[in-house]
Parts: sequence; C-alpha cells; structure tokens
Amino acid sequence: MVLKGSSLRQTLAVVLVLSVFSLVQAEDPYRFFNWNVTYGDIYPLGVRQQGILINGQFPGPDLYSVTNDNLIINVYNNLDEPFLLSWNGMQQRRNSYEDGVYGTTCPIPPGKNFTYILQAKDQIGTFYYFPSLAFHKAAGGFGGIRILSRPRIPVPFPDPAGDFTVLIGDWFKTDHKKLQAKLDRGHKLPFPDGILINGHGPNGAFFTVEQGKTYRFRISNVGLQNSLNFRIQGHKMKLVEVEGTHTVQTMYESLDVHVGQSYSVLVTMDQSAQDFYIVASTRFTDKILTTTATLHYSNSNKALSGPIPGGPTDQINWSLNQARSIRTNLTASGPRPNPQGSYHYGLINITRTIKLVSSADQVKGKQRYAVNSVSFIPADTPLKLADYFKIGGVFRVGSISDKPTGQNMYLDTSVMGADFRAFVEIVFENHESIVQSWHIDGYAFWVVGMDGGLWTPDSRKEYNLRDAVSRSTTQVYPRSWTAIYMALDNVGMWNVRTEFWARQYLGQQFYLRVYSPVNSPRDEYPIPKNALLCGRAQGKSTRPL
Repeated sequence: MVLKGSSLRQTLAVVLVLSVFSLVQAEDPYRFFNWNVTYGDIYPLGVRQQGILINGQFPGPDLYSVTNDNLIINVYNNLDEPFLLSWNGMQQRRNSYEDGVYGTTCPIPPGKNFTYILQAKDQIGTFYYFPSLAFHKAAGGFGGIRILSRPRIPVPFPDPAGDFTVLIGDWFKTDHKKLQAKLDRGHKLPFPDGILINGHGPNGAFFTVEQGKTYRFRISNVGLQNSLNFRIQGHKMKLVEVEGTHTVQTMYESLDVHVGQSYSVLVTMDQSAQDFYIVASTRFTDKILTTTATLHYSNSNKALSGPIPGGPTDQINWSLNQARSIRTNLTASGPRPNPQGSYHYGLINITRTIKLVSSADQVKGKQRYAVNSVSFIPADTPLKLADYFKIGGVFRVGSISDKPTGQNMYLDTSVMGADFRAFVEIVFENHESIVQSWHIDGYAFWVVGMDGGLWTPDSRKEYNLRDAVSRSTTQVYPRSWTAIYMALDNVGMWNVRTEFWARQYLGQQFYLRVYSPVNSPRDEYPIPKNALLCGRAQGKSTRPL
C-alpha cells in the first residue's frame, strides 16, 4: 500500500502488525524500523560521489534481531527512481513475496513507501541486505544483518566482549548510473578502483578493543565482483559461524571471503598494547587492490607500524583447501535446541540432479551472460505476482533446462520448475577462468564437494556426506565444479544468481519455482495485504486490508 501523511503511516503500521498475527506465533516479538532512503555525498576513496544512504548512513544501519523475531521495516524511497531492498541469506520462509528482488516484489516508486514484513524464522547468523534493482548496489544502500540465538538456546562459545559488523567489498569511483549505462550499451566494466571496509578507504575504519578480551567480527563481502582475503595483523581468527551455521572452530590467519559470503570469527586481543592493521585485498586478480582499517587497543601506546601483512594472491589450491576445511559443528545447536548434526542430509535419496553451467558471449552485438545458454531478461510483471494472479504470457515454467543444452546463448525470462519437498543435487560447473560465486534466495544448502575439472557421477565419491557446511552462497573455482545438496522445503519463487553483479545484471540468473499443489498457509503464506502491484498485476486486488 502506498501512503501519504504521517497519521496514515502510523495507522497502517498498527494494522499491518495485527494482520500478520494469524500467520505467526503471537509470542514472537516484533521489531519496528523506519528507513529513509536518500542520495547523499560520500567520499569513500577521496572523491565526491553520489551514494545511497539509509537514515543518512553509508553503509546503512545494522538490522538486529533474534531467532523468530518479526521485523516490520517501513522503507521510504526518496530517490528519483524505483528502489527495492533484498535480504541476502534471510530465507523468508513460505513468503517469497517479501524477498525484495524484481522477480517477486514490485519496486517502491519514487517518493513512496513500502512496509516489509519479515520473520527471522528458524535462523541465526550473519547476513546482509542490499539494493537489488538497477545498479544501485554500486552506490551503497547495504548494511549488516545479525540474527542472535534465543536466550534458552546454547551457543558453542562464550559471549564476546563486543560484536562488530565488517562490510568489505570492491568499489568504483564512477557513478552507479554511468556504470549501469555502460552495461546497457553492451560493454564490460573496468577493474574496480579500490576496496572499502565499512564504507571507508585505506585506514578509514576504526575498531576499538580492550586488551585481553575476545570480540566477534561479522565479515560480509558486499562488493560487486572480487573475492577478498581478510586478515588482522598479529592475530588469529577462530571461525565460529558461516551464514547461519555454527562451524567447527578452526583457527585461520586469513580468510577468503567470496562475493556475497558472510563469516563470523572470534579474535582474542592477546598482543601488546598498540594498533594493528586490518587488511582486505583482492584474490585471483592481476592487479592486487589492498585496503586497511585500524584495530585499536584502548590502552595503545603505539600507532600502526611495520609493513601491511601480505596475504595469498592467485593460489587456487590454497583457497580450495581452506574451503574444504570449513565444516559444520555437528554437536552445536542452531536456531533450535537440537544439534545441527541431527539432520542426516547424506542419508537422503537424491530425487533430481540439476547441472548449471555459466557462460559469457555476445547477443546482438552486446555483452551478455547466461545459465545453461539462457540469458535472463526481466518481465514486465514480477513473476511471483504473475503466478499468483494467473497472468499468462509473463513467463513459462521450464524455459530453462536443468542441464546444459549446448545451444547458442539466447534471451528469455528463465524459470525452472521444482517440486516442494524434493531433495536435489545441484552442480555448478565453471568453464571460465574466473572465480564464480552463486547464491540461492530462500534456502541454505550443503556444500558437499568442489574440485577442478569437469563434474562426473564419479565425483560423488569425493562428497562430504557427514559435516559439510550449510550456507546460501558458494564459490566455484576457475575451470572447476561445486556440488550442493538442497532440501526444497520452502515454497515460492526464488532467485538463483551469480553474485558478480555486472553478470547478474546482464543475465546470469534465473528463478526456481518451488511449487506445492496444496493451497494452504502451511505451505505458503497468502499474498501480503499491503503488496505493491505493478505491471500487468496493477489494478488487481490483494486480500482486504
């Protein structure tokens, strides 16, 4: 619903809260947020740019919640173009209408507002939100998400003395509209200009700690294309959580964080009282971009000194071995009290194998990217709304094959059908010379295997069927494959995409329609009463408010 006037906004907020009581348990708390989205001047790399701010902040404010909390987020779009926020890693259980990508949700018009109604259902962990339309992500509008465990659920480590959000990512000095225009003309983007940590360039971000205490750092790569290595001078990092999964607590001197991924580490301040470098640098690039922040001991008597600690650069095997070392802590509780290892994914029969191969080519003289030969183009109506209102001609289920076809690249609004409660194996195969990073909205999946070369059925002999990490974003190394298992337990229309944002914009994505024939809120919530309607859904009616 689009509103005007503060009293109407307040009234609607109350009505919206009451309207969802029938869909969620009454004892689950509510948290309310009012976010004002504007343009503003930012200087992350020393030059003035037009950034996207939330409540005047770049990056935006942290979204804080506890498992099962209901989040009422009223977003006011004060930009001069439509806007949407999406929630990377939040599963939107039974509710893809709120996912905030164009395939599910109508954009918020300029000068209007929309209230997202989310629930952190059965989730814990570290995630982030970002603007999903156009090329807004290159201007900001992103921020951290933290979902804490409920008080009665044991956490497999003591409470840290502090909890920091660390948003790292590559950055362009060029205005986001100019970058988008370059893509629209069919060109590739140049190499980024720098790396940011929490919206700052070199030595701009500052983290104050007390000697002898342990702190949690929630690291998310919110950039546009590059894998980054993260490290802290003189300190080791204990990995404790990856995108909602408590991990085996392994110590690392540095971590590869691929685009779209999130990690939580514990760091003990066990060094002498001084300042230390926090470093993020590009991986697998000819030119190495590096940036730094400051870890400041509160009793420091010495400024930053010495060379910036180096990290790995182009070593694929180093990164692959680190990825394989990240495993689920089977005895720790997740969002529920039962141990994470109580779900034996490796004993479930696979009902379907899906193989996805990305490609780069030109279509009609313009650069495009594809999955299984199909380069995605948006429809005139969000796919989820077209599905709900049974609007024909918007998309066709099966417009993308679940195996590579060998066809020349072509344009289509690609939607793959899948059955509710199926248990699928998905193989991402990368024939290119870059690291790919894939994300699936609405789900977490087990990363059971990855290796070089081509995947074959014999590759299953290498799978980890016991304690593979469960997450929502995985890397695929150059000329390599990654295999995942996924239980299709979340009905809806879900975006499957590369996190390399220019490639996503130019077609390397599709939608997975997980379908249940049973029209019941036990399988899927009804369309939100305040859903915005656009395209061919405009003028239709949701449920009465």
